[in-house]
Amino acid sequence: MHEPGTMDEAASLLEQHGDDASLYAGGTELLLAMKEGLLRYSHLVNLKTVSGSDRLEVSNNELHIGPAVTHRSLELSPEVAAHFPLIASAESKVANVRVRNVGTICGNLCFAEPHSDPAAFLLLYNARAEVQGPGGSRTVPVDQLVIGPYETCLEDGEILTSVSVPQFVPDMQAAYQKFGHHQRPTIGLGVAIRLENDSIAEARIAVGSVGPKAVRVPEAEELLLGKTVADILSPKASVLNQAGRQAAEAAQPMDDLHGAADYKEHLVRVFLERVFVEAVGIAPAAQRSAA
Repeated sequence: MHEPGTMDEAASLLEQHGDDASLYAGGTELLLAMKEGLLRYSHLVNLKTVSGSDRLEVSNNELHIGPAVTHRSLELSPEVAAHFPLIASAESKVANVRVRNVGTICGNLCFAEPHSDPAAFLLLYNARAEVQGPGGSRTVPVDQLVIGPYETCLEDGEILTSVSVPQFVPDMQAAYQKFGHHQRPTIGLGVAIRLENDSIAEARIAVGSVGPKAVRVPEAEELLLGKTVADILSPKASVLNQAGRQAAEAAQPMDDLHGAADYKEHLVRVFLERVFVEAVGIAPAAQRSAA
């Protein structure tokens, strides 16, 4: 185990040991894979010893999350609860307490496990990943960070140094729900909306854990724009059904141990309506329009 003091030292160690080295933060996914013989590394580079790696703060209307910040820290942070309540709530339901105590959100994103919550709810915020490597620093939207199951766009020697999450505008309302029979979710779905004069002026829909990666669904979002909540929730309306079909198609459900693809398609349609109702339920204007 190597214990660098700076990101430059960590990057140097990765370059020095090449494919025989891996970054280590929480290790909840990495160590399990190594114990099962799925991965083998002779050198682990511990990011927890890097100065500032545990940075967790809100500044300039953004949440900044360092690579050693645990799920539990996000769950219990008063600042996160005050300014990013959806993240605090969603993090409180990630895996179990043991995992949340040591697992990190940056490590979660880098491992790119398909059945995972953070990528999905971070998409609602248009979060960004800050990356440092041999070629310098770059910013990657979270929706482009994960390419597919257990695969990211990070190049050799690159390190995810932080995640930046813009705060919602004051009148944005959001909700996130998950479901699964196992510890990992079968589905995670989030909705964020902004109302103007009782009509939806902005909509964000993110779906995760059903396909290769978490996705935003702009086609479904556009179906909601300009419509009132009352019209959308009317028994005669078909908007949510159409949006649910769009979201299910975009998520590319896969057959696996968590369920068949057609079952997951059904879950996406059901949960889109449930999460939409929860999101508008905390918006006074939405409550009036749906009454």
